[in-house]
Amino acid sequence: QVQLVESGGGSVQAGGSLRLSCAASGYTYSTYFMAWFRQVPGKEREGVAAIGSNGRTIYAGSVEGRFTISQDNALNTLWLQMNSLKPEDTARYYCAAPAQDFWIKYALDGGRYNYWGQGTQVTVSS
Repeated sequence: QVQLVESGGGSVQAGGSLRLSCAASGYTYSTYFMAWFRQVPGKEREGVAAIGSNGRTIYAGSVEGRFTISQDNALNTLWLQMNSLKPEDTARYYCAAPAQDFWIKYALDGGRYNYWGQGTQVTVSS
């Protein structure tokens, strides 16, 4: 059974930083993409960043240059370093993993992912 458990969320002021972690267990598809998504109540889920096993990454335009996704396959851990946070980054952040491979251009499409964590809340105040 695949489990993804996020941690590291919290409340920060604009300009601050947070580092999210996602611990994966029971997940054996280490060659596939893993990703971070976020969602605000009443709004559509948004793909934030994804990383492939070869280290190739893709970011949403709204976070590029401020957020960095990384992973350690040996530790089955995914991270999201978030710097220069803005109030519009406030959301619940989710870690996601797929059960199949796909092209990087699809890596921020939530419909491609099969496994999701429970999320961790990030609140950025102005």
